[in-house]
Amino acid sequence: MQLLLTYLKPLRNRMLLGFSVKFTGTIMDLFLPWILAYMIDVIVPTENINRVLLWGGLMVLCSIIAVVASIKANRMASSVARDAVEDIRHDLYHKISCLSASQADYYSTPSLISRLTSDTYNIHRTIGLMQRIGVRAPILLLGGIIMTLTLDPTLTLVMLGVLPFATVTIYFISRKGIPLFDKLQQEVDRLVRTVRENITGARVIKALSKSDYEKQRFEGVNQRVVRAETKANTTMAATTPLMNLFLNSGLALVILASAYRVNAGVTQPGVVIAFMTYFTIILNSMLSITRIFVLFSRGIASADRIQEILVTEPDLKVKPIDKKRESAHIHFDHVYFGYHSGKHILKDIDFSIDRGNTLGIIGATGAGKTTIIKLLLRLYDVDEGSIRINGVNVNSMSLKELHTQFGVAFQKDFLYADTLKENIDFGRHITEDDILKATEHAQAKEFIDSLDEGIEHQLNAKGTNLSGGQKQRVLLSRALAADPEILILDDSSSALDYKTDAQLRKVLTEEYADTTTIMIAQRVSSIQHADAIMMIDNGEMIGYGTHDELLETCEPYREIYENQSGGDQVA
Repeated sequence: MQLLLTYLKPLRNRMLLGFSVKFTGTIMDLFLPWILAYMIDVIVPTENINRVLLWGGLMVLCSIIAVVASIKANRMASSVARDAVEDIRHDLYHKISCLSASQADYYSTPSLISRLTSDTYNIHRTIGLMQRIGVRAPILLLGGIIMTLTLDPTLTLVMLGVLPFATVTIYFISRKGIPLFDKLQQEVDRLVRTVRENITGARVIKALSKSDYEKQRFEGVNQRVVRAETKANTTMAATTPLMNLFLNSGLALVILASAYRVNAGVTQPGVVIAFMTYFTIILNSMLSITRIFVLFSRGIASADRIQEILVTEPDLKVKPIDKKRESAHIHFDHVYFGYHSGKHILKDIDFSIDRGNTLGIIGATGAGKTTIIKLLLRLYDVDEGSIRINGVNVNSMSLKELHTQFGVAFQKDFLYADTLKENIDFGRHITEDDILKATEHAQAKEFIDSLDEGIEHQLNAKGTNLSGGQKQRVLLSRALAADPEILILDDSSSALDYKTDAQLRKVLTEEYADTTTIMIAQRVSSIQHADAIMMIDNGEMIGYGTHDELLETCEPYREIYENQSGGDQVA
């Protein structure tokens, strides 16, 4: 609820104007039955046609005002809902983009997508409906009761006898419904995750003939959503029939009482007709209020999920300046780290890299190579030890200051549906000459020039209209385009042939001599000319030195080299 109040506060003047217009139209609707009763009981018996036409014209005028005011107010309500949700969606997206990797892991990507889409849509509907029906229904309810009191207080008291039952019903059912809608959104999160996995892995699923298996898995998740939605809607659906029961019982009592009062001559027929009309208005307004509570329950559940993200405090805070005089450009000082508390996957990682030098990292899959890069980029904070760049602890730098020093190309990086130029620039406003130079250095110029549109060639989502090697060269171009101080290549040449890989390494040595480079590779040939090579296994450094030194001192490294080179030990 606090979320809605926060984002509606700047729009309160527009909302008040819309409420005023809606109030005017609703009052006109309330006057119509009263005018009708007056005409039947007072004007018609006089047989004065001019007075009948005058009061009839007044009813037409009230109807026109009511329709015009309602249309105008509904449009204003829609614009308020649109603008409020636009701000919510903007702030939510900004907050999601600022979440640390550990926080994103905690909430999960499907849940964040669901909150940004279906939850904001639920809030949009809630805000819109609260302004349209949430104003009109209570006015019709209270106004209808007041108008019936002016017509016949006794009949009004009969009618009001059923309202406490309706109020208690709405309260208890709504109280039970909100947690059910929250659970429904959690099931929607799982559905989004399953769909995302199936779309991402579509090629593998088809290649392994697992389409039927995935259909069954999706059906299971889909059924869980159906059951959760059915339970929530069934609970809330009980409100309408119960309301009908109470209100129709009240209507029956009112008709019975009216018959006795008309027969006794204490109530006029026009009053009874008007009273039945008002009772219908009150009945519909109560049903509208019931509908509001149903949607409001869903909206509150969604608002709570969004608020949970918006109030999340960043866990990667900038700490006080921690600087030491060091000659090394990058220094990992006895670093320990684990994704889960108490379980370290990196243990005592300690090494230094001088400016302009190249460090190669090699090891088995899951050894912790990429985790070292994530810590250097401060996607996660270390558990013990420190990481320094130019003697400054990375914890003491703002993330923007830290990340602008890097050029990064991951093995499983992404390309989005735009031109090659925009994918390489990546919103950094890099000049076209620098982009073209980067493509040349990344060995991508040849295949880009072969395209009809060249660097303006349009890519599909995820770059599906490029081969694996072409994708990697585009990603390398992106990493090199800003002339970074530190270059990270995380197995980003695995799809390149040996000749292209050798040319790339030659360019990095000649053109980026002042750039400190960290290369993660599976092929020894990609890193054997590095200034230093780190062999990592099970999160521990088991070897560190030059290629020749590791051949002599590190048995696992020598085995990898011999397996890849066929036993030829010539460096």
